[in-house]
Order: sequence, then C-alpha cells, then structure tokens
Amino acid sequence: LFDSTRTLGVAATQIRDLDASTMSQSVRGKGGSTIHDANVDSDLSSTLTSGAIATTTGRVDEYQLHSVIGSGKFSTVWKGVHLPSGKTVAVKKVQIYEIMDAKQRSDCVNEVKLLQSLCHPNVIQYADAFVENNELIITLDYCDCGDLSSLIKERGTAGVPLSEGDIWSIFSQLVGAVTHMHSHRVMHRDIKPGNVFLTADGVVKLGDLGLSRYFSSKTAVAKSMVGTPYYMSPECIRGQPYEWSSDVWSLGCLLYELAALRNPFFRDGLNYYTLGKLITSCEYDPLPGCFSDELKQLIAAMLQQDPGKRPSLRDIGVYAERCRLRCREITENEPPGK
Repeated sequence: LFDSTRTLGVAATQIRDLDASTMSQSVRGKGGSTIHDANVDSDLSSTLTSGAIATTTGRVDEYQLHSVIGSGKFSTVWKGVHLPSGKTVAVKKVQIYEIMDAKQRSDCVNEVKLLQSLCHPNVIQYADAFVENNELIITLDYCDCGDLSSLIKERGTAGVPLSEGDIWSIFSQLVGAVTHMHSHRVMHRDIKPGNVFLTADGVVKLGDLGLSRYFSSKTAVAKSMVGTPYYMSPECIRGQPYEWSSDVWSLGCLLYELAALRNPFFRDGLNYYTLGKLITSCEYDPLPGCFSDELKQLIAAMLQQDPGKRPSLRDIGVYAERCRLRCREITENEPPGK
C-alpha cells in the first residue's frame, strides 16, 4: 500500500461528479444539533456511570513494558506484551490525578468505557482500561509501521509524494473510522497525522479517540478549543461550540496534507493569531497540477468556513471509495513497465 513511487492523476471525466445537492449537506445532528463537551448521549452516560473502570492492584503486572513509543506532558505510551495472551499491545499511562479534578476523572473514565465499545477495523481498539497507582492505564492495538505523521515527513524529506491511489486508500479508511465513531455519538476532536497509525499489511487505524480534551486540559487555550491548531476548524478557532462537521474539516486538512506533504495552513514563522486568520479565511495554496480535479474538489468542499456547507461523511465516503476504485482500475490497466 505505501509503495508510492508514482503520482497518479485521474482525469475529471473519469469519475462522476458527486451530486451538488448531497455535497452541500452538513454532518450536524438531527435538527442542526451540535455536540458539546459530553460527547455521550445522556441515557448512555448514566449507564456507563454505574459500571466504572476498576481501581486495581497488581493488574499492571500482566503487561511487560518494552520501549517508549510516545509521550506527552502527562502521559506515556509503551510498546508492551500482555503476558497471559502473548499479544503485543500499546500501553498508555495517563497521570489523571495530575491533570483532572474528580468530575473530569469520572467523565474521562466513563468515556473510555464508551470507547471500549467501538469495534471497527480502522479504529484503534481500546482492549483494556483500569486505574492503578493513581494512573489511568489503557491498552490499545499496536501498529507496527508507526504513524502517518512520520510517513509524511519521510516522503517530504525524500521528495517522493504518495500516489493518488494510496491517498484515496488511506483517506477512505479514515472516513470509515470517523463515520463509525459518529454513529456511536463520539466526536474525535483531534484528527491529525500523528493520531493515524499504520500496519505492515496496509491497514490504517485512527487513534486517540475523543480524549484530547481531558488529556490536554491544563494546556488548552479554552475548553472548547481542544485539538491541534493546524487542524482546527474556523468555528473552533472562534471559540464556538464544536459541530459534527468540525471532524470533517480536520479530515479535509489531512487529505490536503497527504497530497502536499504539509498542512494547508503551515507557514514558516507563523504565530497563533496569523494561523487563526488563515484558517478562518480558508487561505491555502492550491495543490500541484499532477493531482486530479476530484481530489482538489473534495478538499475545497470539506474546507468551507460554514459547517453547514461541508459534505456529510456518508457522501465523502462514497466519493472517496469511487475514486479509490477508479485509481486502482487505471493502475491495473496500465501497460507493464510503465
């Protein structure tokens, strides 16, 4: 999947345009509802509260920790082995007593339980979660090819772009992951290459599922402005409530970055204020001409200021899958050695 020595262009006439009426649909909830801090329906939240994650002693000894594969101010991620099963896992330790008050800890634990119910091939599985030694410990799927941020950096340094076929393949899997999350009333809030993980067999998995507002509570600019600034939507930059389509904006930024090998709003020497102006005015450089009109049009549709004008995840998924299949068909029909 990630062998991308060629850039594949697809002519605009080769893939039908997505119907304009469906491309303009919002991914808001019913009646234009927005999602706020809870991220969980009230009846589901009360159900989870009654079955909190256990505080244990000695359970962490079931995991043999090897190397550190990621870290933040209040968390560390290890590559490890679950000794009873022999399975390689990622083990995330979060100092929840350092960064959260009692209510935040309760909310975070409840949401981890919700995330454990997510089951999708493109979503990092939360296999186990418990509190021990004043730390929240979460065990996750381990992905053996690192994250998308490293791949993009590697390709950018080498000057070797991803093929358009690979771009559509990666992106289609991510859209499937976010669609699954939204169907369970969970918003991701921090979609970026560093939270996208890769496996040797070409599977793409979305991680850090909706917990960024808890784990960054001491450093966030404001409670509603959680996430990585380069991938924040205009409404989030303005401090407005999150909408379902804020995740669509972040996916649009990521799709652009897969092609350009840099974020659409990256500039040297950029400060937060100037970045906010670029995002709220939707100012970004056009993609190189080698990429298809379909790719450029989808990015433009997703990176719209008005959340209500962004396409729905369903329509994005249909469009991206059609483009992926068309790219594969063109590649398979190319003469040998081309």
